[in-house]
Amino acid sequence: MRGYHGVSGLSLGAIDKTQHGYALWEKRVDALLVLLVLLAGKGIITVDELRHGIETLGAEAYEQLGYYERWIASITRALVARGVITTDELGRRMAEAATREGERAANAG
Repeated sequence: MRGYHGVSGLSLGAIDKTQHGYALWEKRVDALLVLLVLLAGKGIITVDELRHGIETLGAEAYEQLGYYERWIASITRALVARGVITTDELGRRMAEAATREGERAANAG
């Protein structure tokens, strides 16, 4: 049985192999994963956990999220499950980041 995330054997058309730029946040997610994997000896996260987290997002979330959005969702779930960060702390920090971004946008305009 094929999972919603499995595409093996499906006709999806040609793969675009041209290089493209990455948004700053995508580069940061990639760097975050590298750091967390390097710290895996201390029990932070493994690539297998990342993949498992992505594969268990649920069909709707998997379809709606982009590639690095799936990564950050999986990383977040792993860090919360391990007690590295709480959902309350995550919410506070996201609100702080949104406030800073809003202030930057207001100052730029």
